[in-house]
Amino acid sequence: MILGCAFLGSINVLVKFLSGRVHPFEIAFFRTAGQLVFMLPWLFRRGFRVMRTERLGAHLARAVTGLSAMLSWFTVLSIMPVTEVTALSFTAPLFATVGAALLLGETVRLRRWSATGMGFIGALIILRPGVMEFTWASGLVLVAAALIATSALMVKSLSRTETPNAMVLYMALFMTPMSLVPALFVWETPDLDTFLWLVVLGGIATLAHLCINRAFAAADASAVMPFDFVRLPVAAGLAFVFFGELADLWTWIGAGVIFTSSFYIARRELLLNRETSIAPSPAIAVIGEEGGPAAMAAGTGKPEARAPKE
Repeated sequence: MILGCAFLGSINVLVKFLSGRVHPFEIAFFRTAGQLVFMLPWLFRRGFRVMRTERLGAHLARAVTGLSAMLSWFTVLSIMPVTEVTALSFTAPLFATVGAALLLGETVRLRRWSATGMGFIGALIILRPGVMEFTWASGLVLVAAALIATSALMVKSLSRTETPNAMVLYMALFMTPMSLVPALFVWETPDLDTFLWLVVLGGIATLAHLCINRAFAAADASAVMPFDFVRLPVAAGLAFVFFGELADLWTWIGAGVIFTSSFYIARRELLLNRETSIAPSPAIAVIGEEGGPAAMAAGTGKPEARAPKE
């Protein structure tokens, strides 16, 4: 989890760097294409049987929301400070809680609603509307976080039946051709140096998702969720070294409030899932339990019933 989150933090800085050379939409294409290329050796080694699924539509829907989130996210990174964007990414689990209640019909009680409200207050601390100018980019980063949460809710469902590697491969398989369409409208053929950095981006992104998927398949959300905060100091440190960006105190305070709220939500849901698993109701026995919305900023979820490891 630490390694995966460190990779995620470095991705934000790398996207910021590359956005000065090529359009964010083009970066998104190379990021997904790189992930696909890096996953092909695993596919050839294990055989196409590992791609067998009865939920192709769910994989496609997850790819659509994932690509929408990526395009929004990369656009914001090209405009806003890296540390601020990374801090606001911790709002994704808060959006996931709202989505789970409104879209999936999950029961969310007062304590989790209170934690969600506190998390959004943390976002206001960072953005400080009325004190700082609230730009369209500030709104777009919250839209991106909501899209990440939507994609993560889909992962939450998919993880009941699909393996971590298969989910990563299907995401790349669908997102690569889809991301090419918007990239063609802004296409500029990258020079060799830029192309090599784009390859590095694809490799790091693949490693990040594989590490985090493995972490949530191997341990409870409450055990790995605290390490999600590693993304912020990694991104902040690299942004300072390469861009001279220095986050203000309010960004760190707001990030702390958001992350604490997100961690409480993940911890609370885990406890509720454990209580339910001790004495399952008939409905749960039929439907099956799902993992909590932990690490939604990373776009992953932990299956309650673990899928076979690949």
